[in-house]
Amino acid sequence: MSKMEVKTSLLDNMIGVGDMVLIEPLSEDTFIENLKKRFDHNEIYTYIGSVVISMNPYKSLPIYTAEKVEEYRNRNFYELSPHIYALADEAYRSLREQDNDQCILITGESGAGKTEASKFVMSYVAAVCGKGQEVNKVKEQLLQSNPVLEAFGNAKTVRNDNSSRFGKYMDIEFDFKGDPLGGVISNYLLEKSRVVKQPRGERNFHIFYQLLSGASDDTLKKLKLDRDFSKYNYLSLDSATVNGLDDAASFRTVRRMDVAGFNSEDYFLLLVAAVLKLGNIEFKPESRCNGYDESRVKDKNDLKEMCELLGIEQSVLERAFSFRTVEAKMEKVSTTLNVAQAYYARDALAKNLYSRLFSWLVNRINESIKAQTKTRKKVMGVLDIYGFEIFEENSFEQFIINYCNEKLQQIFIELTLREEQEEYVREDIEWTNIEYFNNAIICDLIENNKNGILAMLDEECLRPGTVTDETFLDKLNTVCAEHQHFESRQSKNSKFLTDHSLPHNCFRIQHYAGKVLYRAEGFVDKNNDLLYRDLSQAMYKANHSLIKILFPEGNPAKVNLKRPPTAGFQFRASVGTLMKNLLTKNPNYIRCIKPNDKKAAHIFTDSLVCHQVRYLGLMENVRVRRAGYAFRQAYDPCLERYKMLCKQTWPHWKGPARLGVEVLLTDLQVPAEEFAYGRSKIFIRNPRTLFFLEEKRSRCLEDLATLIQKIFRGWKCRTHFLLLKKSQVVVAAWYRRFAQQKKYQNIRSSALVFQSFIRGWKARKLLRELKHKKRCEEAVTTISAYWHGTQARWELRRLKEEARNKHAVSVIWAAWLGTKVRREYRKFFRANAGKKIYDFTIQRIIQKYFLGLKKTMPSMSPIDKSWPARPYGFLDRTHQELRRIFHLWRCKKYRSQFTEEKKATYKEKLAASELFKDKKALYPSSVGQPFKGDYVEITKNPKYQKLNSFAEDKVLLADVVSKINRANGKVTPRIFLLTKKSLVLADQKTGQVKASVPLLDLSSVSVSTQNDGFFALKLKEGSTSAAKGDFLLSSDRLIEIITKLHCIGATSADRNQISIDISDEFLVQFKQDKVCVKFIQGTPKNGNGVACKRKNNRLLEVSVPSP
Repeated sequence: MSKMEVKTSLLDNMIGVGDMVLIEPLSEDTFIENLKKRFDHNEIYTYIGSVVISMNPYKSLPIYTAEKVEEYRNRNFYELSPHIYALADEAYRSLREQDNDQCILITGESGAGKTEASKFVMSYVAAVCGKGQEVNKVKEQLLQSNPVLEAFGNAKTVRNDNSSRFGKYMDIEFDFKGDPLGGVISNYLLEKSRVVKQPRGERNFHIFYQLLSGASDDTLKKLKLDRDFSKYNYLSLDSATVNGLDDAASFRTVRRMDVAGFNSEDYFLLLVAAVLKLGNIEFKPESRCNGYDESRVKDKNDLKEMCELLGIEQSVLERAFSFRTVEAKMEKVSTTLNVAQAYYARDALAKNLYSRLFSWLVNRINESIKAQTKTRKKVMGVLDIYGFEIFEENSFEQFIINYCNEKLQQIFIELTLREEQEEYVREDIEWTNIEYFNNAIICDLIENNKNGILAMLDEECLRPGTVTDETFLDKLNTVCAEHQHFESRQSKNSKFLTDHSLPHNCFRIQHYAGKVLYRAEGFVDKNNDLLYRDLSQAMYKANHSLIKILFPEGNPAKVNLKRPPTAGFQFRASVGTLMKNLLTKNPNYIRCIKPNDKKAAHIFTDSLVCHQVRYLGLMENVRVRRAGYAFRQAYDPCLERYKMLCKQTWPHWKGPARLGVEVLLTDLQVPAEEFAYGRSKIFIRNPRTLFFLEEKRSRCLEDLATLIQKIFRGWKCRTHFLLLKKSQVVVAAWYRRFAQQKKYQNIRSSALVFQSFIRGWKARKLLRELKHKKRCEEAVTTISAYWHGTQARWELRRLKEEARNKHAVSVIWAAWLGTKVRREYRKFFRANAGKKIYDFTIQRIIQKYFLGLKKTMPSMSPIDKSWPARPYGFLDRTHQELRRIFHLWRCKKYRSQFTEEKKATYKEKLAASELFKDKKALYPSSVGQPFKGDYVEITKNPKYQKLNSFAEDKVLLADVVSKINRANGKVTPRIFLLTKKSLVLADQKTGQVKASVPLLDLSSVSVSTQNDGFFALKLKEGSTSAAKGDFLLSSDRLIEIITKLHCIGATSADRNQISIDISDEFLVQFKQDKVCVKFIQGTPKNGNGVACKRKNNRLLEVSVPSP
């Protein structure tokens, strides 16, 4: 922490009391009032020592941001205001730095926010632990497990729209650096009775509604489901849709989660659909000859669809709903089931199918998130389990849940006292025994192996004879009547006490949180949790592999006649394992409370909160915490907070912190019995002492604030005065400067005016003298000029007279010559005037023709054959010659735009025209197709890299051709490569070279005149390539292949040009035989393709479709 950073404390700006241990006076009313005061100010977290009380705000608060995570990271627990992040950080740092395994116990009733609290704890740990690809993957998997478990294990109840209907304990495993490695999830007592029946105003598990709302139409069709909720008996309709829950979006979220390793088949959804279908199966009675009624399925459609989903024979499952087989030693007895028993069997199968699917799902998640390393791991456990439940009607589920809470309360008191005692011993403080209520007597009443309620319930379920809930209650009245925490109508009557609030079929237990009335009806059946063996065996016969895993007891090869353990026995064993696990870890507690039953913000119901405070044992917790010393704090922060109360410690204490605290408390005259000095902490017995220190600190802070204000104001005034003084000096200096500048400018201006007047007078005097002198000189010049002008004018008149005389002679001579010439010209003009007029007219017509041609010139496209009409007949040859010249010039301009590659392509096209035009029927279809050359992208395709390296020169053409088998005429695809020196044939799949032929060994190429792609490459006799004979190939790009072969031969100086033979019948050399290839027109067997067939040893016939 930097020196400038301000330290905060739990006691700073406190709304109410942040730690209930410090509340004064301590009573239930002050406790509730403090919670309400903090809740009204959005302070939802309050401490009881190291225990966090969490109030559900029923709204989003901005206290879970990334900034808040950084604020509470690596901070002392009491350093900041109460927050769930403080507890999570304390647990994580203790695990990482002190190597202590941790567990976080989250309790509270439904709707109190337990699930959200567990999410906040996990998200905080994920945010503060290490980073890295593997670490991030583990964190993502741990966080992804929540949506999947919520979908299958949560449901909407009257008290909570997203209530966890199972208990969850997750062990998060860390390495020595504090980075998560994986986790293990344990689930407790899924409320599987909800699958078949839900109370009014509640829903079944979320996954049913999510599947019907969010699955695609194809998925629902595959699962044989409909989106209408009303078509399924197991789904309640009055709360099918819940405000604030988007079932479709939640289903898409679950589908995206890969934490359970789901594949694309979503086979787990088949079982969910099967449960829905199972609820629609109804039964009707059918009388038998022996007088007993036998159940029969009414409508077998749902049964049929369910059996199709699970791969079970319909008759097998239908019989299991009508008969029950009881095995005893070597005997088997088959009895019929009536309608009530059939409905019981159907519901039992649905409950077992869903609960086993849920357990399998948890195991799959554990497989996905388990740690991959076998090194020693640190563990942080998070327990999210149901709180104490007291309803209007309480049954077996509430009894089991409250038993679990009794065990948690027992371990809570035990661990809290142990933690207090360990801290006192660690700090060398004398430990005094604390009186508290030990609920071990209640736990013994429930779990005692001989006389406990669970033991007697198991005994009733296992004994022969008629077993009912009434016999179980009678046994309780017999064994537990004298127990001080057990009450029933019969035990009250035996004591001559009348309690009309206690019905005959009920019993009451005095729990630590209060009295709870349990209805004995259903205890025996729910504890039995019996699934008929016929149903197990029928399910095991399913083709679905998952069903066999879920019902292993149905395996006929492993028949076990031993009765399965009861639900109570299993739960008691799992709770015992959980308690042993928790005792090995350092506990951290989060007590969740809901402020109202309306699930609305800003509403605080005192009676409801008081009820939860009682059954959570919070007052007991405060009393245990306050039994010794109510407050303890390390010496350094204590001295830092209160050092201003003593002159010796203010402002800086240079000695040890403990000595400074001793000096401080001595100076304040705090009684010695009110505090004790530990090794590293000061312990304060009474909260009044702490509040006394806080009150003196507040007054001292006010005095210090006043002193700081006084000093600041004095500094501010002095600074202002010095600034004014400095400003006055600057202003005075600037003013003096301005005044002197102004005076200087006035003097200078006056001097300039005086100087200008003197200089002006002198200049005017000089000017007058110069003007007089100039006038005298100008007078002489003017007289001389006038004289010279007169002389010049006389001479000009004389010269003009002489010129006029000479001009008259010239004019007369010119007129005579003109007359003479005109006389001669008249004779010449009469002889040549017609020819000159003709030539002039022709010249004007040609000029007009060219100007008109310029305006009507056609486009520059070489294929544009338009040309202006000829205006005059005598210009016909000229008109045609100009058209020819323009077309040649236009083609030349067009060719000048071609690249070298395009010129080569057009040359090949020209060569193809010369070779095949009017000779080959396939040629017209190839004119519009450009010659691409590489059609298999041999340079880019990695499969053909080796083949590309085999060709030494540049590949001019690469295409897939069909090689005709010499024996039977069948075709085989080959890669055809053409270079300047050779051609190569290779396997299309592997790229392996099958044949390489130098072009020097190629003598000619033969093709037909038909519309086919067959061509024969004829090799020179005696060449090495001609060992197996000529090649007969077929290709859709025959024109391009043969044109390129022809062009290569034409441009090579070292070889002769390859001849092209176009004929419908030619000879091909196959090894030692010469075979005639004959092309005929017809309809091949394969439709519109070309068929090749070997007729005999000397003839190969090719059928070409008629055009």
